[in-house]
Amino acid sequence: MEPDILTYFLLFIAGTAAGFIDSIAGGGGLITLPALMLAGLQPQMALGTNKLQSTFGSITASYHYVKSGKADLKTARTGIVFTFIGAGSGTVLVQITSNDLLKKLIPFLLMGVLVYLLFSPKAGEMEREKRMSEKWFYVIFGLAIGFYDGYFGPGTGAFWVILIVFFLGQEMVSATAYTKVMNFTSNITALLFFLIGGKIVLIPGLIMGAGEIAGATIGSKLVIKNGVKFIKPFFYTIVVIIIISLFYKHY
Repeated sequence: MEPDILTYFLLFIAGTAAGFIDSIAGGGGLITLPALMLAGLQPQMALGTNKLQSTFGSITASYHYVKSGKADLKTARTGIVFTFIGAGSGTVLVQITSNDLLKKLIPFLLMGVLVYLLFSPKAGEMEREKRMSEKWFYVIFGLAIGFYDGYFGPGTGAFWVILIVFFLGQEMVSATAYTKVMNFTSNITALLFFLIGGKIVLIPGLIMGAGEIAGATIGSKLVIKNGVKFIKPFFYTIVVIIIISLFYKHY
């Protein structure tokens, strides 16, 4: 792509907005992927560059959540390992196959997430009893969601949050904190494989990454300060927007 000051400025703004949204509820890719493609990147180059910029946001949000005590890296280490494996597999596969079936399936899965939330209004407001062990949870869903994030991506944060709330009984702020740790793991893994595959455009990725840092810092601090009452309506709104966007795009 040709250097253009206005284009780079708009990419920075897009990165800031996405970093803010991702640090709270996920869904920033709905902003950044279209922005990169409008800037002239081909789809696979946009996917790779998107992983570069989103890595800055996910590590920034993870840092603030871990620092505040909302997430513990020792607790998350099994998830980190298996998310790495899943994301690596998905990223390799997306570079050599079509993901049309997955694109058509995901809006229905996200709708199921939304229905569960609407019929469980107290979900995520307080800690509850675990439905499965943390070890097996992170083995199974680290592989599955890591693969999905490496292969396609939209809605990853929403899936992590609701699964952590449902299976591990965590309240939503804690679930969001652990989600950011898993997001960073899959982002950095996918970034590594996209780099190996030569699917990264460096300058726009770094400019958007600077915006991601700013947005993620603001968003994560707001969640830590204001808790579930702030995050829950924001989460609902983002999930609805993701579902509408994916249905519109693929149907």
